[in-house]
Formats: sequence, structure tokens, C-alpha cells
Amino acid sequence: MLMIRAIVRPEKSDDVLAALMDAGFPAVTKYSVAGRGKQRGIKIGDVTYDEIPKMMLMLVIRDEDKDFVIQTIMDTARTVGKGAFGDGKIFVSAVEEVYTVSSGVKEGVEEAAA
Repeated sequence: MLMIRAIVRPEKSDDVLAALMDAGFPAVTKYSVAGRGKQRGIKIGDVTYDEIPKMMLMLVIRDEDKDFVIQTIMDTARTVGKGAFGDGKIFVSAVEEVYTVSSGVKEGVEEAAA
């Protein structure tokens, strides 16, 4: 199993969620974050905004779905053509174990990603 963490522009998050739902990946956690990338924020006049609001989408998927899910997110989160600064990042990491809080049961790989 893999955990995908996608940081996207707030105005694109609903589009990405809808695309994931349509693609068969309805289980997503969404929360507001703030930060900056390589560009070190945005400077407007004399003011530098170094904490830009973003949304983080987090989901757990099967290994074999990785390329499809990443491409779905990238295609939907891009603002123009090949993309622009600030469109976001996608982080992929391994998931070793998953537990259901209500039952305390450790889930199998196939069950947790479904």
C-alpha cells in the first residue's frame, strides 16, 4: 500500500476530489495547509507572502494504482498547459500497517486500500 499526499491550490481541490471519486478513489482526507515552495512565496510590491494557503489531500492506495492516481491528480490540479509555479506537490510513501480505530482490527493490504 502507498500513501499519497497531494498539496494543491485551494481552488483546484474540489476538482481533484471529483476526479478521484470518478476514477474510483472516494476515500480521501482533505485539510488546509500553508507553506511555500522553491519560489519562497510571492512578492507583491514591498510585501512578501511566504505562507501561501494550499489544500492537502491524503489517500491510501494499492501499489498498482500509483501511476494512475498520480496522473489523475496532476492532470486535474494543473492550472495551465504544462502547469505553473504553485500548482503543488505530490508525495508518495509506503504504508506498513493500517488499523481500524473502532474495532482495533489490523487490516490487510487489500482491505485497507479498498
